[in-house]
Amino acid sequence: MTHVPIVFVRHGETDWNAIGRYQGHRDIPLNDKGRSQAQRNGLVIAENFPDVADFDFIASPLARARETMEIVRAALGLDPVQYQLDDRLKEIHYGAWEGFTDVELADREPQLFAQRQADLWQFVVPDGESYALLSERVGEWLATLDQPTLVVAHGGVGRVLRHRLLGIDPQDLFVELFPQDRVFHWQNTAEAAF
Repeated sequence: MTHVPIVFVRHGETDWNAIGRYQGHRDIPLNDKGRSQAQRNGLVIAENFPDVADFDFIASPLARARETMEIVRAALGLDPVQYQLDDRLKEIHYGAWEGFTDVELADREPQLFAQRQADLWQFVVPDGESYALLSERVGEWLATLDQPTLVVAHGGVGRVLRHRLLGIDPQDLFVELFPQDRVFHWQNTAEAAF
C-alpha cells in the first residue's frame, strides 16, 4: 500500500448533488456553489501545501472533477490543464439508478432499495457496481502511486480511499459526511482535513 502523501479534493457541488440525485458516471457540471468550493479548496491547498507544485495531479475524467481540478490549479497559480486523468477514479457506477433520488428509488424499487440500505458496501446496483467493487478499482490506481499526489475525484472514491488508507470499517464509511468544501490529506495512516 502507498505511503506517499495524498491531497484529496472532492469535486464541487452540482445541481444533482444539491437535490440528492445519483450521478455516478453521468457527466453533470458544477454549479456556482461548486465552483466557489473548488476555488476555496485551491486557496486552502496553496496555504497549507507550499510544495504542491511538485506533486502529481490526477483527476477523474468526469467533467465535474475536471472543472474542479482546473479551478484548483488556477488558484495555485499553475496551468489549469496540466494534469492527468484516470478512469479508475470515476465515481461509483450507479447503473440503472443514475438520475434518481433516494425517495424515487424507495418508491420504484422498495425491496432493492432496502437491501442496499442494509449493506451499502456489498450491494451491487442493477447494471452498476458496489462500493466493494469500486474499492478494488481505486486500489489498482492507488498501487501505482510513487510520489506525492493531489487528486480530484468523487465522494465514493474518497470514502473507499479512507477505507484503504486509514483502515476504516466499510460499514462506518457512510456515517460521516464527506463534504465538498474540505481538503483531505492522507499520509501513512493519518488524516487531516482543512
